[in-house]
Amino acid sequence: MKNILIFISVIFSISGTAYSGTGKIKKDVPADLRKRAEVLLKKEILAEALWAMKQAPITVTASSSPRSAGSKHDFFSEADYFWPDPKNPEGPYINRDGLTNPNNFVDHRKAMIRLSKVIGALASAYKITGNDKYVTQAVKHFRAWFIHSETLMYPNLLFAQAIKGKFTGRNYGIIDTIHLMEVAQGALVMGNSKAFDKATLTGVKKWFADYTLWLNTSKPGIQEKTVKNNHATCWAMQVASFAKLCKDENMLDSLRTRYKTILLPNQMGMDGSFPLETARTKPYGYSIFNLDAMTMLCQILSTPEDNLWEFETPDGQSIRKGINYLYPFIADKSKWTLKPDVMYWDNWPVAQPFLLFGALQFDQENWYISWEKLEHKPQVEEVIRNLPIRNPLIWL
Repeated sequence: MKNILIFISVIFSISGTAYSGTGKIKKDVPADLRKRAEVLLKKEILAEALWAMKQAPITVTASSSPRSAGSKHDFFSEADYFWPDPKNPEGPYINRDGLTNPNNFVDHRKAMIRLSKVIGALASAYKITGNDKYVTQAVKHFRAWFIHSETLMYPNLLFAQAIKGKFTGRNYGIIDTIHLMEVAQGALVMGNSKAFDKATLTGVKKWFADYTLWLNTSKPGIQEKTVKNNHATCWAMQVASFAKLCKDENMLDSLRTRYKTILLPNQMGMDGSFPLETARTKPYGYSIFNLDAMTMLCQILSTPEDNLWEFETPDGQSIRKGINYLYPFIADKSKWTLKPDVMYWDNWPVAQPFLLFGALQFDQENWYISWEKLEHKPQVEEVIRNLPIRNPLIWL
């Protein structure tokens, strides 16, 4: 037990410094924040890993929908906010923004979220203990999803967020694979273990490289990349995590530029808000979601030479301004000045990634305290769907 605590301490505070996703950042992290994170995350990780060690792989081939235009290996989901038309029940579905249809097919998304939970827990446990048993278990899931011909998922999202009677798939469905981020990061964390055979690791990296290529060259991928709101942020966030696993430095460089010249300046208002998100029917939840994604871009992409945490546009937009804007409404939701979300208003916030990573980066104890107190293992599906980072240790 003593060795575990020492190892976590090393992870969080080598010479008292905080680290980005790819390199050392100069900010000191207060010792009390480190100690709280060590104790809290250790307890969570070992409990989750115990569960993950008992889980058998379940991939997209385990379930299917007659409404899917793809094969058994193709990821399929239906757009959350589309419902049968009361005036034409058998006809094309109609949009009810912000209102989730519980009867739509989302089994593949649930399987992918389960995979992210399993790999995130096992990678975290491996990181704090160094025990290869966690890697051995993870490899079973990696092989099932990305290697084995009978159970693998094809590296595209042609049939995601389909709409009955209108589209067999849409670019907006690409956001579903944000739940592969912790899978890719888990492979990166466990990649040096002797229990992770080279053939499997190579196959996993090839899958993510192929998917990254599809995201950058296919019509849906290009459409999603150029959407103006959180979809574009999430496109960049997941591509960043996949490119990091594959050591695609050219892609990582291009994403840093995209963050600084397109995503941040085009989405953040002068006050630090995200106007395209606050205009939605769930302004609170979407503001949180987009800020989490922007924060993870900073965490994944920052280097000593190009520190996105410190970047500020000529108009003064920055990730710190974004956190400063939203934090008061996280600390006290009753202060929210806009309309409440049409659904799941009572379920936000939870332990948002921007609170933890922002606190450690900018030495903000109040942000950390809020993260520490909020729910770390939410059970509401809609919250989980919009919370792809649930295992922060593997990102530090």
